[in-house]
Amino acid sequence: MDKLLIRGGRPLEGEVTISGAKNAALPELCAALLTAEPVTLTNVPRLQDVSTTLKLLRNMGVKAERSEAQPDTVSLDASGVTSPEAPYDLVKTMRASILVLGPLLARFGEATVSLPGGCAIGSRPVDQHIKGLQAMGAAITVEHGYIIAKTTRLKGARITTDMVTVTGTENLLMAATLAEGETVLENAAQEPEIPDLAEMLIGMGAKIEGHGTSRIRIQGVDRLHGVAHRIVPDRIETGTFRCAVAAAHGDVILRRANAAHLDAVIEKLREAGIRIEAGDDWIRVKNHARPRAVSFRTSEYPAFPTDMQAQFMALNCIAVGSSKVSETIFENRFMHVNELVRLGAKIEVDGRTAMLNGVDKLSGATVMATDLRASAGLVIAGLVADGETVIDRIYHLDRGYDQMEAKLRGIGADIERAK
Repeated sequence: MDKLLIRGGRPLEGEVTISGAKNAALPELCAALLTAEPVTLTNVPRLQDVSTTLKLLRNMGVKAERSEAQPDTVSLDASGVTSPEAPYDLVKTMRASILVLGPLLARFGEATVSLPGGCAIGSRPVDQHIKGLQAMGAAITVEHGYIIAKTTRLKGARITTDMVTVTGTENLLMAATLAEGETVLENAAQEPEIPDLAEMLIGMGAKIEGHGTSRIRIQGVDRLHGVAHRIVPDRIETGTFRCAVAAAHGDVILRRANAAHLDAVIEKLREAGIRIEAGDDWIRVKNHARPRAVSFRTSEYPAFPTDMQAQFMALNCIAVGSSKVSETIFENRFMHVNELVRLGAKIEVDGRTAMLNGVDKLSGATVMATDLRASAGLVIAGLVADGETVIDRIYHLDRGYDQMEAKLRGIGADIERAK
């Protein structure tokens, strides 16, 4: 099992190119199931979750190939789907596998999808997906760990989810494109990956309005055609590198980055004393002093994202002053706290709230990654810790970051991967 070795204390200088968004790539790969015509996606990140999704699609009969000449380009052809099924062995490590449910049901009238797995950060039930599809006329049962769904054709419906759910919005949005009549999604998620998916679907011939707001209207069509679509930049990777530069000090320009997608994090970084400049497709982060401690509370977009909580907490560990971090999305997303404490951080947790007192410096130690974003938080802590930090179980990191250690090494970090 791979691990990362980090020798901290080096400032970061130079440029980093941000990869395509994982949370846009996964639903957009699944959207290829909605048409029998070719689909081409560019700016596709090289991640374990993307590889798992491609393997899952191939298992169904989809032709899915990553270009050797242009590694960020993936071509898909779902004209020969033979098995509308997502087996447990292929989806047990990735919750996003549930995203094949809506497209399969909409185009083929049936789907058998294993209940998914993923990071152990808390309960993420799929009942909202099932509820929405049932409102559209699907007959759904859950048997032996599988969702079994059937329909003659989905019907448009007004669907109000009990909570804001990103994958639920994506699944129902995709399903509604081929449903008969109008579907209205109330309480829809507004993350930038949602309108990006909607724009891809519109390029395929879907009729969608309101994407990027809490109410999305979809007029179903009889068929969708092929499309070429470029995936938006990964706002969480962008935010992670911002926090890394803020913590380790330095001056870095992030290329192919969209500042508008992470306003809440930029606001907090500026509050911490970090200098940030931005253009149409670049962001410059500059810092040469200890940051100020900043309190924050995670919530649905456009508020502070839960996927940036661990990285910003690592920054607060070495900040001047005390801070309070409140996690409102997932009930088990403080597992990185014990590992940060091993590095010398001063943190106390009470339920879903963490209280931090910043320290002058952290000390290198061996720590264990517990989930995807926790891994990134530990990397940031390792960049500023004295001595060597060893991070075990970095397969979590590979699920969501495209060549992170190579990008960090390119801007001056002393970091390497070891078996």
